[in-house]
Amino acid sequence: MEHSPERELKLAATADFRMPSIYGLVGPTARLAPPERNETTYYDTPDLRLARWGASLRHRPGEGWTVKLPAERDAPFLVRPEIVFEGDGGRPPSAAVELVRAFVRDEELLERVRMTTIRRRTELHDADGKLVAGVVDDAVSVRNGDGPSSFRELEVEIGEEMTPGLLDALVERLRRAGAGAPDQTAKYIRALAPRSPLLPEISVPDLDTDSSAGDVARRAIALSVIRLILHDPVVRLDVDPEGVHQARVATRRLRSDLRTLRPLLDRAWSSAVRDELGWLAELLGDVRDGDVLLERLRRRTAELPAAEQDAASAVLTTLQEARDASHAELLETLRGRRYVALLDRLVDAATAPALREEASAPADEVIPRLVRRPWHKLAKRVDSLDEHPSDAHLHEIRIRTKRVRYAAEAAAPIVGKSARAFAKAAARLQDVLGDLHDAVVAAAWLEEWSGRRSFPEERAGANALIAGERAAAERLRGSWRASWVELEAPELRAWM
Repeated sequence: MEHSPERELKLAATADFRMPSIYGLVGPTARLAPPERNETTYYDTPDLRLARWGASLRHRPGEGWTVKLPAERDAPFLVRPEIVFEGDGGRPPSAAVELVRAFVRDEELLERVRMTTIRRRTELHDADGKLVAGVVDDAVSVRNGDGPSSFRELEVEIGEEMTPGLLDALVERLRRAGAGAPDQTAKYIRALAPRSPLLPEISVPDLDTDSSAGDVARRAIALSVIRLILHDPVVRLDVDPEGVHQARVATRRLRSDLRTLRPLLDRAWSSAVRDELGWLAELLGDVRDGDVLLERLRRRTAELPAAEQDAASAVLTTLQEARDASHAELLETLRGRRYVALLDRLVDAATAPALREEASAPADEVIPRLVRRPWHKLAKRVDSLDEHPSDAHLHEIRIRTKRVRYAAEAAAPIVGKSARAFAKAAARLQDVLGDLHDAVVAAAWLEEWSGRRSFPEERAGANALIAGERAAAERLRGSWRASWVELEAPELRAWM
């Protein structure tokens, strides 16, 4: 399996488009490669789930199977992971299918489009010979599909040395030669040309002053389910810890929102969904906790003198092994039937949650009142703390703060900037308490680890790390109340 990011900008082109000269845009070199002929077969489910999620699965003889994952959002051009698997045509390899499992779930992947592409590529290199960009002119012949039998498109392949100014100049030169506006529609979607617009599997409702409380619930559920599904492949690839982080955030936020919005939802339905999410969140949490602890202790180790760094390396080795074992267990879960069934249930929940009659009431009347409930519970719990609360009590405050923050963020599209300001203040308190919790957990883990080691130098390395974590925890214990005073300011809560 090979993994690399794809960075490109697509433009439409007519059949009579003529590639302009791009000499002089950068450095002394523009190289024209010999034409290539590609035979490509795209696979998808009968209802085009891969296409609806912005992913694709294709096979090319001599290249194998390629999975393209959904592009990064809000990027000025197309940026998405591209993963290549070895294998002949006819049946996608199981590893490729597992990578797109969250999108397709139990649906069968079938051949949907076959096409022939004649590709002409021009490469731009800088004065040092580094690839800056490639301009690809593709003439496509579709051998099956409901769309056009042929079409043409341009791709600007963006290298690491590309600057925004050069990209603009290159696109402008192509546009003046007759190229169309940037259009990121994938080739096989153009070849399919569905008779009706290809809608996403999960749509996120827009909210306005006429929205109901149920609309707010649907939006909150949809956003978290989308986040979980989009990060599922990143979790499986295990090349970026952000995948596990975002998947865990999605499960925790959704569980919190289901709790806050419980008066709007069927009680048995929401409880069943929360229970299954709790099972998944625990597995994700084991991996995420390992990632957080590793990152934290790597930073702390780098701050130690060289001799103590060597001694502390055994700590990091043990942590990495434990984290990798947790990730292997998580992968087994993601391959299982229970997880796929949960994803199906979540997609249904995002599309049509089980709402009670109360959900039809105006959102601006109901939602602030629902946020007020977890806030009052948080404020009451903080008021009950003594002058020097325990770390366990402060961790409880962090959990309650996170619940309040999520509730305010769900309300923000209805309430506006006052709810967003409150949510940001809650996030700041949550961050302080989160750092404190991480320091406490790290120190406890290191103490337990040190107690099991027989070599004095390893214990010395662990003790140096413990000292740093204890100092951080002591500092944070004395700073959280300032963030609390900011959050409880009456003007931040006037909208509740």
